[in-house]
Formats: sequence, C-alpha cells, structure tokens
Amino acid sequence: MLNTMRTMAAASIIAAATLGLSAPAFADGHQMLEKIHFLIPGGAGGGWDGTARGTGEALTESGLVGSASYENMSGGGGGKAIGYLIENADSNHGTLMVNSTPIVIRSLTKVFPQSFRDLSLVAGTIGDYAAIVVSKDSEINDMAGLVAAYKADPKKVAIGGGSVPGGMDHLVAAMAMQAAGEDPTKVKYIPYDAGAKAMAGLLSGEVIALSTGFSEAVEQAKAGEVKIIGVTSDERVPAFEEAKTLKEQGLDTSFVNWRGFFAAPGLPAEKLQAYQDVITKMYDTDEWEAVRARNGWVNIHNSGDEFLTFLENQEKVIGDLMKQLGFL
Repeated sequence: MLNTMRTMAAASIIAAATLGLSAPAFADGHQMLEKIHFLIPGGAGGGWDGTARGTGEALTESGLVGSASYENMSGGGGGKAIGYLIENADSNHGTLMVNSTPIVIRSLTKVFPQSFRDLSLVAGTIGDYAAIVVSKDSEINDMAGLVAAYKADPKKVAIGGGSVPGGMDHLVAAMAMQAAGEDPTKVKYIPYDAGAKAMAGLLSGEVIALSTGFSEAVEQAKAGEVKIIGVTSDERVPAFEEAKTLKEQGLDTSFVNWRGFFAAPGLPAEKLQAYQDVITKMYDTDEWEAVRARNGWVNIHNSGDEFLTFLENQEKVIGDLMKQLGFL
C-alpha cells in the first residue's frame, strides 16, 4: 500500500512538472501558448515573411509562446494560403496567417474570391511604410530623378514590386507618380514573388526602381547595397533617418501598410481569445520593441471587433483610391 501511494505521488509530481513545462503560468495567472504555426502567403524575404518571423521571435524569446514554426505558401497573390486555411479549417486551429492591405486590395480586384470576412480576425499588429528604392550604382539619387525619367518615357522606367499587378507595391508607385503630376496608369510595373526576389530583380538590373516595404529595404540600405530615395511616412523613420520622405521632396502623399494576423474560420472562441491575449502581452516586452525598432515598424494594434471596423474602413478608403487611380 505504501509503495502504491509513493508511486501515485511520484506520478502526480511528474504530471505537474510536465504541465508546467508545456504551459508555465505567469504572475498574473495567465499561461503562455505552447506553440504557434505561422502561415505566410508569400515567399521568403518579403514583408509578410518578416512580420511573421519577427512576431514569432518576440513571442518565443519573451517566453509568451513555447515555440514557433513557419510555412511559406506562395500563389494566387496570397489566395492559395487563404483558400488552404479555409478548406482545412478544422486541422488549422494552431495556425495564424499573416496578411496586410493586399487582402483588401485583391478581394476588391477579384484576384481571389475570398475576403477577410471569411476568416477569424485575430489582430492588426504593425504598420510598415513603403519605400522607393534604387541600386547603389543608379544615376537616380532622389524622387526628382525618378520622376524626370518617368516623364521622359514611362515605358523605360520599369518599377518592380513583391506583389501582383494592381497590388500594394504597384499602388504605391502609382500614388507617387500621381503626386508628381504624372499619369499613374502608365507605370510599367514588374511583379515578383515577395520582397527577396523583387530586391534581386533590382540588384540584377531587371528594374530601375523598386516599390517595397521600408523594413524589406532598410538592411540593404544600411549595408550600402541600395539607396532608399523616398519613404511614404510623414516624418523620417528613426531606423534609417538618411532616407527622405516623399513629402519633403514635394510629393504630397503618405501611406502606411498595416499587417496583422488571421485564423481559420470557426476557430473556438477560447482559442481566439488566447491568441489575442498573447499578442496584446507582446507589446509590453523588450523583445518586441527590439524587433519593431529594428524594422522601423509602427505599432498599430487592434483586436476583434476593432480589427473588423478597421478593415471595413480600409476597404472603403482603398477602394476609393483605386478607382481614382484607374485600378478599379
């Protein structure tokens, strides 16, 4: 009998220790998530990729999440990953899909039939300014130089981007030319699968300039591989203050591309709440601040119903802008 009691006591201790390792409690009573799988709708090196991996880094290194895994699933302007998440909803309750403004744009342009309304809305997390970039050896050193080349012959000014035609990068390039008083519909846009391939296209000379996320270009700019000739922020970004804004170069336009996370439709309420709670906690960690500052991101946090309201407003604002630019 004594041996049986000792065995049961030992088993209880082991079980308690195992539970503690998989979900250790914090002082306020909350427990971390054991793991998160991030689904990335584009290739490596793009803004979605950087946002998912940066978020996973902050969550795991701060101890809020035990482990993070990542899966890149390119195709259909992001539609392949969205379709996969919807079609395999029941087996993907442990998955968060990163997305951004393009989920609104590509729904409006019918690139894919789904919209954000077909998913569980977790939270908007950050804003990333857009940047216009040229190679280090380019004769173009500022937006005036790019606009002059465009004015001379738009067909000779190939501008690349890591998204489909009519997508975010294309839209930013068109906005810049419209602000310069030029015809935005004449932009010769070359699409690539995510930021890394777009940057390779710029460095190889396939395109004259690149429209991309600021965070996707800042490291290459710091290394002297490219020149950021314009940023869509109202003021210079501390992560790379050498880069001038479009506004200070006489182009009255600004834009910030939000990014956030979505989950499979039908996600249980308690699971959705757990994701939202852990992301909210992330903002108070030093690990997140290090990731945010390194990338030059802006904190734009909204969860649940606030995220839905934000997305519906984006749908109207972006839709009106795209009609104005001739994209719709």
